[in-house]
Amino acid sequence: MDRLSAGDKAPAFSLPDQDGTKVSLKDFAGAPVVVYFYPADDTLGCTKEACQFNDNLRAFDRAGVTVVGVSPDDAPSHRAFRSKFKLRFPLLSDPGHGVMERYGAWGEKTLYGRKTTGVIRSTFLIGPEGRVRQAWYGVRADGHAGKVLEAARALD
Repeated sequence: MDRLSAGDKAPAFSLPDQDGTKVSLKDFAGAPVVVYFYPADDTLGCTKEACQFNDNLRAFDRAGVTVVGVSPDDAPSHRAFRSKFKLRFPLLSDPGHGVMERYGAWGEKTLYGRKTTGVIRSTFLIGPEGRVRQAWYGVRADGHAGKVLEAARALD
């Protein structure tokens, strides 16, 4: 899958959250949403990224933007991760990585000098009309939530 760019229509999705409830992109129609893809629950970088999104959640709320995380992990893993770190936003399960592939967030990457296939840490700011406003690929977990928040605040 090619990478998405600003102006592209965001690929539709419907995935179960940590409680098994289906969450779809269309649920956010008319309002902006941040969809971020991360490799695994309760790992160093992913925890840092999730906690920073969580720490900024009130500011995202004030900007009218919802935050949703997506990984290949299952619902019990997501529930444990949310509970352990008191995360207040939904975590969606994409075990077959079909949604990740449509977003260009699954593929070949270099990890510690080795080529591997897996989740490419990526974030998408999707506008109320369902189009990608900004896409970040291969992001560094630390400090990323703040950058996304700045872009969210700048939405017209």
